[in-house]
Amino acid sequence: MSNALGAAGELAIRSLIERAPLASSLAQDFKAKGFTLALVGGPVRDAILGRLGNDLDFTTNAHPLETKKILQAWADNIWDTGIAFGTVAGKRGDTTVEVTTYRTEQYDPESRKPEVEYGDSIHGDLSRRDFTINSMALELTGAKPEFIDPFNGLQDLAAKVLRTPVRPGDSFSDDPLRMMRAARFASQLNFEIAPEVLTSMKDIAHRISIISAERVREEFTKIIMSPNPRIGITILVDTGLADIVLPEIPKLRLEVDEHHHHKDVYEHSITVLEQAIQHEDRLGGPNLVIRLAALLHDIGKPKTRAFIEGGGVSFHHHEVVGARLVKKRLQALRFDNDTIDAVELLTALHLRFHGYGEGEWTDSAVRRYVRDAGDFITHLHVLTRADCTTRNKAKAARLSATYDSLEARIDLLMEQEELSKIRPDLDGAQVMQLLNLKPSREVGQAMDFLMELRLEQGPIGEEAATQALLKWWASK
Repeated sequence: MSNALGAAGELAIRSLIERAPLASSLAQDFKAKGFTLALVGGPVRDAILGRLGNDLDFTTNAHPLETKKILQAWADNIWDTGIAFGTVAGKRGDTTVEVTTYRTEQYDPESRKPEVEYGDSIHGDLSRRDFTINSMALELTGAKPEFIDPFNGLQDLAAKVLRTPVRPGDSFSDDPLRMMRAARFASQLNFEIAPEVLTSMKDIAHRISIISAERVREEFTKIIMSPNPRIGITILVDTGLADIVLPEIPKLRLEVDEHHHHKDVYEHSITVLEQAIQHEDRLGGPNLVIRLAALLHDIGKPKTRAFIEGGGVSFHHHEVVGARLVKKRLQALRFDNDTIDAVELLTALHLRFHGYGEGEWTDSAVRRYVRDAGDFITHLHVLTRADCTTRNKAKAARLSATYDSLEARIDLLMEQEELSKIRPDLDGAQVMQLLNLKPSREVGQAMDFLMELRLEQGPIGEEAATQALLKWWASK
């Protein structure tokens, strides 16, 4: 082992002992049964970077049933849902482990599910992994721990470069999801992708279509929730992967006409995402809903673009079209309904503030703004502020001050009227008694009338609401 490898190995061992002391006890149990056990993949990379967590991946020459027996004795509980692919998992205390038998794999060209064959060499096992930085291992069952790096992963880790241990075309053809993982690691670690790897991604981007929507969603979510999502999103767009998995994003790269009558919508959307991230502390930290809304809020623009006679361009009702497109795309990616509904709502409302002018909204308009945003009013505050990307400092300051005044009015009305709990002054039972009705469509109409009254006039009390209701009913 070279001095560099030795230093890296020592760092990984020290990190492992400090952060995951249970790993050595597991290794001893495998060694006692005559098997090898090595920490492998991402945990080795993270141990070298000094950021090892409590989720550990191991590889072994023990077959899965033998691994299961050892883990049953070592772990508090185990699960073997991946045993068909050679993986058995367990948890002891706060440490979760996955132990996988050495593998060699053959892939069906039309599927990413491999035909698993168990191997007899850790080097062969490491060659099948996605990137060299994940193809390092720390053998724990020898006379002393041994750092194994057959593909120069340590060198690439130091250089912050993503390469594949085998030819990138072969690696990505076998498992196309690795192309999205490249974009994800670039975003998470702020790494560059080696030129030959990037070229291969462009050449076979079309193969991402064989990957399930759920797996694509997982990787995309990790990209957008990373410290620097711009990097990963740009890679997806530049390689053509986004054309297949998220086509609305590259379509934002509208041709800018010679007079620059509109800004680059793609660049604007990425900037809004970055600015929203800066305000996430208002939402308690990293927030998937606001990041999706920030990235996707303008995806209705390409379909609504119209050139104005004499110069200029318009995007009338792009928020309505965008909300529909957001729902369709997030459904296709199998996001949960709550997330879809929230992002759709924020997309539909993201222009509402611009009807506020210089602050002329009535109290009724403010109430409706809060009522329509519901539980996502703070998300809407964040999105609206992030949506200001003008380079005109005076205009930006004016918009910020106007929104400050709107938030102040909302806070005041919240305090005075409990806007977050807007309800009519009468409930359904009172309406049925006053109008001598049974549960029916007419009761619903009456409640709608009372809600409109509440939004227009604020809380007026039961007596005034009763008089207004009776007058309305008599005029029907």
